[in-house]
Amino acid sequence: MSGYEVAVETRAELGEGPTWDPAGARLLWVDVLASRVHTYDPATGHRTVHDTGQHVGAAKPRTHGGLALNLRDGVALLDPDGAFRWLHRDPVPGRRANDAAVAPDGALWAGTMRYDEAPGGGTLTRLAGDGTAEPILTDVTVSNGIGWSPDGTLMYYIDSPTRRIDVFDYDGDGVRDRRTLAVIEDGAGFPDGLTVDAAGCVWVALWDGGAVRRYTPSGALDREIRLPAPRTTACAFGGPGLTDLYVTTARVGLTAPTPLSGSVLVVPGAGEGLPQPPFKG
Repeated sequence: MSGYEVAVETRAELGEGPTWDPAGARLLWVDVLASRVHTYDPATGHRTVHDTGQHVGAAKPRTHGGLALNLRDGVALLDPDGAFRWLHRDPVPGRRANDAAVAPDGALWAGTMRYDEAPGGGTLTRLAGDGTAEPILTDVTVSNGIGWSPDGTLMYYIDSPTRRIDVFDYDGDGVRDRRTLAVIEDGAGFPDGLTVDAAGCVWVALWDGGAVRRYTPSGALDREIRLPAPRTTACAFGGPGLTDLYVTTARVGLTAPTPLSGSVLVVPGAGEGLPQPPFKG
């Protein structure tokens, strides 16, 4: 495994949510506080930027093209022709969207948090393609990483201030039996976004830790990749064969950001990712 490379050198305030879009052979990612969705084609270097008009926590591909957007005021759909419409509008003063993920059945699991990070002010909601919204967790502080095991029977989840990676049993509709997979020790940063690889291991980006870690399905730490940006925010496998690990980073709140803070980094040949389903909506 080689070291990191710079995929997109930029100065994002809060880069987040890297997602490989197989249909377009491109990486999607967002700058939450700049209200922008970015794309990056690693084969050509081509990049695009779309202004969402309000803070955006995540952007995920849809089955028939376009994107599902986890926005400040709810979840919206962006069509391939640029048409915009709300799927589930739920504005709450002082609250914004954060990370989101698509479950094996094609539903969108969308997280929120309060701007002031008030304890219990966030949620995790399951959104079906027809806009039906089902609250899953209602006592969350900073809803972050979400992912599923290769066989679809487990869901991993992070509420960042807890310092934990939690795991639930998943039955296709809901979750049960929450327990702790791993705890990030004091001084190592806070767990942020995550992804699950083909071996069932959980990769997690560490906010204020400047690293990505890989935990086995039993919760053992077996790899750490140090990166030149202290606020690593999320990670995802992409590229041909899903072997390259893309990592988003942030500059927000840093009095002395590093030169690559806010850039998108990539670790070629880091592992083997799982294909991510598009949102059925």
